[in-house]
This record gives sequence, structure tokens and C-alpha cells, in this order.
Amino acid sequence: MSLVVEPLTGEALQGHLDDLSRLRIEVFRDYPYLYHGELAYERRYLAGLSTSRNAVIVVASEDGFVVGASTGAPLADQPAEIIAPFREHGDDVGGIFYFGESVLRRSHRGRGIGVRFFDLREAHARRLGFAMTVFCAVIRPEGHPRRPADHVPLDAFWRHRGYAPLSGYQCAISWRELGEDGESPKPMQFWHRRLDA
Repeated sequence: MSLVVEPLTGEALQGHLDDLSRLRIEVFRDYPYLYHGELAYERRYLAGLSTSRNAVIVVASEDGFVVGASTGAPLADQPAEIIAPFREHGDDVGGIFYFGESVLRRSHRGRGIGVRFFDLREAHARRLGFAMTVFCAVIRPEGHPRRPADHVPLDAFWRHRGYAPLSGYQCAISWRELGEDGESPKPMQFWHRRLDA
């Protein structure tokens, strides 16, 4: 089997938005996101990515089938609720590159693809001259009733990559969770890494 992990931009990126949508619905159904998965939400979410001139989607494919994807785009191109904490702290939003999701089929985890997702997005951000990369992750209480007994948070992986939580930088992003009738806001914690350090 032939596994390929490659960054795509421009028109090549556009051709994989449906793949990304399907993967998001599949992978984010699991804890901690518990995403109900709706195409209307996906279209709304992906509209921003599709119009960002400097966006990237890193696609993992095996024998022609997409098994994972990871996205990034300038923070300035993100929705207001994601930008707000940085504006409130007086940060130079124009110098920050935002990482969206990394979604990977369970069958392909543990093969170094997640590392490649970060490597290639960081390389893309560096080429564009960004000094910092950030992402946000959902905050769940330790005793959440749907937390699987074998759940391992990704914090150690992120720290190994050089990322750390940004104290005082949180936002809320709304989606429909399993068991909910509609969308509700979920608290998100930002993590960051300086690329010039």
C-alpha cells in the first residue's frame, strides 16, 4: 500500500473539501468533540477555508483514498470568535497562523501521520513569514460522562511538538453535540508555538 501525505493549496485544496467534510463528521463524532455531524454546518465552516488565499490542507491518502486531513490558514481569516482573544490581548493578528482540525481514520493512527500534519503546516506558515502558530482544543471536565476509560488526551503530543497552552486565551465555538437538539457553545483553549524561537 502506498501512503502519501502532501500539502495542497489553491485549486488543489478546493478539490478536497468534500473529503475533509466527511472525515470531520466521522472522526469528530468520538470523544472529546462528540460532534453530531451535519452537512449544513460543514458547508458553513468550510466556506472560510475555501476563501482564504493562504490556506493549506494537508491530505493523507493511501492507494488513492483519503484517510486523513489537516488544515491551516491565517488567523486573520478566521471567524470573529476565534480572533477575539488575540485582539483583546493586543496581539498582532496578522503575524499568527491558525491550525484548524487534524482528522485521521482510527485505522491509520500511530503511523506518524499526525507528526507530518504538524511538520507540513508549520513549514507552510514559515514560508509565508508567520512568527507564531496557534490552535484551539475543546475543554472537557475530567469526569465527563462520555469520556472513555481508555481516553488519552493529546496534550503530551502537543507539548512534544513545542506547543503550550496560552493562559487567558479561550473562546467558544458552537456545534451540535450528540444528544443535543441544536448547536451550543463549547469552551476552547488556545495553544501556541513560536516558529522563530
